[in-house]
Amino acid sequence: MANPALGSILALMKALGQFGAPSWAAWRVVLRVIFGLPIGEAEMDLYRRLTGRSVPPSGPFREVWLICGRRAGKSIITALIAVYQCTCRTFKRSAGELLVFMVIAGDRRQARVIKSYIAGMLRMIGALEELIETDTADGIVLKNGIRIEITTASFRTLRGYTCVGACCDEIAFWQNDDSLNPDSEILAALRPAMATQPDAILVCLTSPYARRGEVWKAYQKHYGKDDAPVLVVKGDTRTLNPEVPQAFLDQAYADDPAHAAAEYGAEFRTDVEGFVTMEAVEACRRRGVFELAPEAKRDYFAFTDPSGGSSDSMTLAIAYLDLDRVVVAAQRERTAPFDPDSVVREFADVMASYRVSRVHGDRYAGEWPVERFRVHGIEYRPAERTKSELYLALLPRLNAQTIDLLDHDKTVKQLVSLERRTARGGRESIDHPPSGKDDVANAVAGVASLARQPKAAVAFSVVEKCL
Repeated sequence: MANPALGSILALMKALGQFGAPSWAAWRVVLRVIFGLPIGEAEMDLYRRLTGRSVPPSGPFREVWLICGRRAGKSIITALIAVYQCTCRTFKRSAGELLVFMVIAGDRRQARVIKSYIAGMLRMIGALEELIETDTADGIVLKNGIRIEITTASFRTLRGYTCVGACCDEIAFWQNDDSLNPDSEILAALRPAMATQPDAILVCLTSPYARRGEVWKAYQKHYGKDDAPVLVVKGDTRTLNPEVPQAFLDQAYADDPAHAAAEYGAEFRTDVEGFVTMEAVEACRRRGVFELAPEAKRDYFAFTDPSGGSSDSMTLAIAYLDLDRVVVAAQRERTAPFDPDSVVREFADVMASYRVSRVHGDRYAGEWPVERFRVHGIEYRPAERTKSELYLALLPRLNAQTIDLLDHDKTVKQLVSLERRTARGGRESIDHPPSGKDDVANAVAGVASLARQPKAAVAFSVVEKCL
């Protein structure tokens, strides 16, 4: 229950002194709804527009989804909720038990934005500042036995906690190498962690993106449903933050209407769809086969996706054609940071073992890969096909199951994560999602594109066999 001495979240909002401007009016209505505080008749129209519901709210709510335009103020409001949960409410706990409020984001830099807001609010009120025991880059420990902890979007880091709340920042854009569906797995770990605390609250905040994932599921299931136990708030930037200049938004819509509608209008994108299904990719995976030894009777092909070693991975795929079936025989990936020359040498050794002396890849860094592979006796030729064209050529093979993939989790994840995007002129492109990667998938698509052609017809192929 709320601590009467510290008051409601609106009282905390007032005490902080930074939420008094009229521009915060919409958020005050949202907070009233979340915490079961009464709203006036004059606020009902805004309530209906933001929630899609038609009857007065029946909060408080244990789970809230804030689907809002950028610069709407959702991060600072989430920090306010965290401060309220951790300082103005009381929770039961066993002797010595540390309760946790989790701040989860796609990376630590994003999580620290909310953490900085939280630390700033705690220091604005003397009684709250006195609660701070330690304040580090990883979180804030309070003297009341609650730790505000920041972490990245990995379900492996969430087990064993008792949570009084959590905020999942920009959950529509979570990507990691542990899981194809990090949003689903993290929520599955969080909800049991809060089960023993009746006043715990889960806040998922994001700008919308494609019509998939847990954000889309929550919107489809709960938005506009008067009796739904989960509250979904969906609001455009100007409704929630009228201080954002209309001229800025007008220019954004003029430049790219689809992008602006998602970023500032809080509309799910209809021009971004999934490229290939999990079922199609899994049907091509050879379980338990991680690499095939070189065979003298085979003609092998290879593709590399180069990298300078500071951020992206450098990848290699080797395959052969068995009648009309592409068989991926070997893959390599070196994640950043690494020394590019040593990785080129390693990849050259692998290719030599498969008798491959000519490799194609993308047009990365001009002459750099050409020169470095030449040092090791490998001819490098830039592929003439674009990345999108390589993926489009791979799709029929995946759907028809005429390619054998190795048992490689990251390959499956990256292929399934690919997105098909349609530009205003109708042109399609295939690429990884925001914050995602496709280095491994690109190598597989490249080598498959070459291997599907007769040897005599390989004019711009990704890699050619040793002559």
